[in-house]
Amino acid sequence: MVIGVCTLELSLPAATSLKDKRQVIKSLMARLRNEFNISVAEVGAQDQKQWAVVGVACVSSDRDYAHGLLSHVVNWVQHNRLDCDLADYQVQIM
Repeated sequence: MVIGVCTLELSLPAATSLKDKRQVIKSLMARLRNEFNISVAEVGAQDQKQWAVVGVACVSSDRDYAHGLLSHVVNWVQHNRLDCDLADYQVQIM
């Protein structure tokens, strides 16, 4: 069993309140769950209105599949979400 974990650090320049941030992050997490069938949660920077840290996880029997899926998630966020900017990310395969 292989577990893939990806941490996304996101900048939300248009968010002026925590409510704005929550709306963007909830939308992002729902889309990621629907598009990729992965587990997603906000895991950091909950009290900062223009930053978010989102954790993504998947379980697979194939190491290459897990890494490819998480790479695809990163690319999808970079190219399809105009309301947030991907500042940094980390991928770990365990």
